[in-house]
Amino acid sequence: MSLETVIELNNASIYQGDNLVLSNVDLKLNKGDFAYLIGRTGSGKSSLLKTLYAELPLKEGEGTIDEYNLVKIKQSKIPYLRRKIGIVFQDFQLLTDRDIHKNLQFVLKATGWTNKVEIEERILEVLKKVNLEDKLYKMPSQLSGGEQQRIVIARALLNNPDIILADEPTGNLDPETSEEILKILMEIKESGRAVLMATHNYNILKQFKEKTFKCENGKLLLVDNNSPIDFSSLD
Repeated sequence: MSLETVIELNNASIYQGDNLVLSNVDLKLNKGDFAYLIGRTGSGKSSLLKTLYAELPLKEGEGTIDEYNLVKIKQSKIPYLRRKIGIVFQDFQLLTDRDIHKNLQFVLKATGWTNKVEIEERILEVLKKVNLEDKLYKMPSQLSGGEQQRIVIARALLNNPDIILADEPTGNLDPETSEEILKILMEIKESGRAVLMATHNYNILKQFKEKTFKCENGKLLLVDNNSPIDFSSLD
């Protein structure tokens, strides 16, 4: 598998507005990497993810997502950057006034797809990846929480991104459903994409052991996977 780097931060400072939340951040992920992002609420996990998809500016240090420079990126280029990234939110953010088909169709049209046949084919492709092609014309309210999250993962895959950023994707789900979601994310990793997942679900960390970064005291630390993680310090 290629070791092409798709996420890289060097000596980066992560800000939320004028507040410095993480300093001297070094982070590198290649295609096919999976990493957890852990830490207390308010420790900087979401701010780091938002910086990676350019919702928050990178003011200091160096950062690249694929070929995009996060320091120099122009506002007009941010939509193109985000086509390289699939984002999975805890609260789903599905459009509740339209069915799943129209939710996915909306994203493709908004990101430049115009061929109707290709749009329909792509929608079916991503729904098959999450085993929900039979829910094509269901409304979000007709789906369980786990099904909605699988739809969100399918949505994140629409533009065949190199990177998946997942912000607490199992936060509202029961343990069994959480495990299903993790298995899907692991399959995405095996397909050659990089996955960075912020989580408080420490049972998953124990079950699916992968590289782990910890936000603590304004720093991003690489956790030694050979040492036990003190989960009590993260609540």
